[in-house]
Amino acid sequence: MRAPISVVIPTLNAEQDLPGCLSALIEGLEAGLIRELIVTDGGSGDATLAIAAAAGARVVTGPAGVGGQLRRGVAVAEGDWLFMLLPECWLGAGWTVHAEAALATPAAYWSSIGVRGGGLVPRMVAQWVNMRSRISARPSARQGLLLPYPLYETVGGYADQPRVEDTQLLQRLRGHMRPLGAELTVTPEALRARG
Repeated sequence: MRAPISVVIPTLNAEQDLPGCLSALIEGLEAGLIRELIVTDGGSGDATLAIAAAAGARVVTGPAGVGGQLRRGVAVAEGDWLFMLLPECWLGAGWTVHAEAALATPAAYWSSIGVRGGGLVPRMVAQWVNMRSRISARPSARQGLLLPYPLYETVGGYADQPRVEDTQLLQRLRGHMRPLGAELTVTPEALRARG
């Protein structure tokens, strides 16, 4: 049986964060969960593309904009499941146990977030994001999104637009959202940059 998950990562000058994100995915390769890695780049001028190529990723390029980048990445995906991750979001150890359990129950799954380093304020923001996600089933893009490809198609996928493309998709997924149980970590800077 072929591995089920296509990991799709939108990048733009992500050379600082991408190696950590990719390292966390090794667990999924070893568990036989990851079929392919797709890096969809929006015009990086740093070493992002070289890092992606060295990791064996399929690289897709086009104009910058997370919605369009994710849409292009998903368009070439061959897996039965999609896992959208931002490069600054690193999966924690043991994430594959939760992913394997999720594959048995098709739905859209999000992860809680933690903060790598930083002080009290970033940790409080992460706790607020996690609480909001649990109460309202409204996760953010930085929490990752694991879902079966047919569900992605059913709700219309990502719009190719410059803003709130992830919010629109997540709204269309209401009623299908569940917590994954795994944790992603971000830096305080990434937490601030994403609002």
